[in-house]
Amino acid sequence: MSTPSTASTEPDLLYSEDEEALRAAVRDLLTDHCDPAGVITRMETDAPHDLSLWKSLAEGMGLAGLLVPEEQGGQGASHREVAVVLEELGRAVAPVPYLTSAVVATEALLAGTGDAAGELLTALASGRTVGALAVALNVAPGGAYKVVSHEGGLLHGELTGIADATAADVLLVPADDGGLYAVSTDADAVTVTPQVSLDLTRPVATVTFDGASARLLGDAEPAVRRALRTGAGLLASEQLGLAEWALTETVRYLKDRKQFNRPVGGFQAVKHRLAQLWLEVVGLRAAARSAADALATGSADSDVAVAVAQSYAAPVAVRAAEEALQLHGGLGMTWEHPTHLCLKRAKADSIAYGTSGVHRTALAELVDLRTP
Repeated sequence: MSTPSTASTEPDLLYSEDEEALRAAVRDLLTDHCDPAGVITRMETDAPHDLSLWKSLAEGMGLAGLLVPEEQGGQGASHREVAVVLEELGRAVAPVPYLTSAVVATEALLAGTGDAAGELLTALASGRTVGALAVALNVAPGGAYKVVSHEGGLLHGELTGIADATAADVLLVPADDGGLYAVSTDADAVTVTPQVSLDLTRPVATVTFDGASARLLGDAEPAVRRALRTGAGLLASEQLGLAEWALTETVRYLKDRKQFNRPVGGFQAVKHRLAQLWLEVVGLRAAARSAADALATGSADSDVAVAVAQSYAAPVAVRAAEEALQLHGGLGMTWEHPTHLCLKRAKADSIAYGTSGVHRTALAELVDLRTP
């Protein structure tokens, strides 16, 4: 896959032919293997993650290694391609640990040093190993995060709100000595306890370490900072996918649903609501693409682009899902209709990697617009 040139300082917001081909391939796979009814049924079980779908995405299509260099077993692609994948996964509200493993955990390992980090990076790129950064899902880039104690080469402590920990084979754990450690979830000294989650397609868990053995991967601070910034920036693409699905499905429904012998979508008040939502979704697409392009090119404005995207993304995604729920009427309130999957994911995403308010505050500082 091609990597955008860094010659231009202007962000490239358009999709390349390769990116559109990637989108089509991912959408076809999700259409066949991730229908809404199947996702809803899975939410009623004790195994919310679709590991069969994950295998098709990660091993079959090689998408788990998009950010990993080719010499380490990856695809050597960029954040732009990953953003396209996340748009499609967002549209389907796919219950796979792609964001947490192929993006956040992978970025943390890319900042690591030594053979252990390289070996684990190759394992994650293959898709046969799932990783998760053991930092609470709500922590923003640059925010404070909880660590465990490192004593005599073993880890002790408890961490909460860890996304996709129940699906992970290995956890990347920050410790009080400043190191980032790899810990296998199969170890007897590690306990992963599911927490009550609003979004059952991306569940969170409490992880307890009671003298768990660990391998040092490098310094925690730069790795966690890099991982959370990339996670926040590319989360906007997932939120874009959610918002686009909500808008598209609502328009389709309102064209067919009739009231007073005319399509509901023909009423002027409804048209105005949809037009306003369309404008907001288009703005979100620009912000999300800008963040992905900035991360892909290593732009000096990456922090600003990420903060802009996350300042805007959450409110739009939540509003799109809420509008879909309301404009579908009584149908939208049923468990059988997938709107609730979209709304729950949008609400959960609104606090993931920092709220929009946190990102607006960060943006004000980045552009020197601090309040008096």
